Amino acid sequence: MRSTFGTYLQLGFEHISDLNGYDHILFIVALCAIYRLKEWRKVAILVTAFTIGHSITLALAALDIIPIKAALIEFLIPVTILATALYNVIAHKMKNNTDGDLTTFNRKINLNYFFALIFGLIHGMGFSNFFKSMLLPGEEGQLVQQLLAFNIGVELGQLTIVAIILLFSFIGFNLLKIRQREWNLFVSGAAAGIALIMALERIPF
Repeated sequence: MRSTFGTYLQLGFEHISDLNGYDHILFIVALCAIYRLKEWRKVAILVTAFTIGHSITLALAALDIIPIKAALIEFLIPVTILATALYNVIAHKMKNNTDGDLTTFNRKINLNYFFALIFGLIHGMGFSNFFKSMLLPGEEGQLVQQLLAFNIGVELGQLTIVAIILLFSFIGFNLLKIRQREWNLFVSGAAAGIALIMALERIPF
């Protein structure tokens, strides 16, 4: 029989990688759109910032410390994707306008870490609905263990998605000779278009 830890580890991994709930995957895709494979450390930090954010609100929501308005959260999730995609385009344009001054550009691009953390808070509240629905009667005393396992599972799933995205970008840049500008515009544009449709469908008022 699988342990409680193993069960919730798998639940976390499967939840973040579930194509039926692709909004979280789409957010990670948008986050990674402006990075190359050689920048994997930056991406790892970015994903960790996102994990810290969603871990905080997931725990608070699971413990009923903060109230969750599901309809509002479901609307805000595609808004975070749209905002990230638009920022990617602005950041890349900013790089082209720095005339080689990458110091200024790097300061601006580091805002991505802040956005990942803040937007992670929103996604965590979205995760909480699924997590609370998976809690079994009589397991309340193991809540901390379940939260830890679920978050680790989500993190492993995120890193798997990141690895796939960076692999595709590597193939695009090095084998297909796609320019990074075109890659960023294509990926960010596609993410923004899908997110906009999702947001319009989920307007809570």
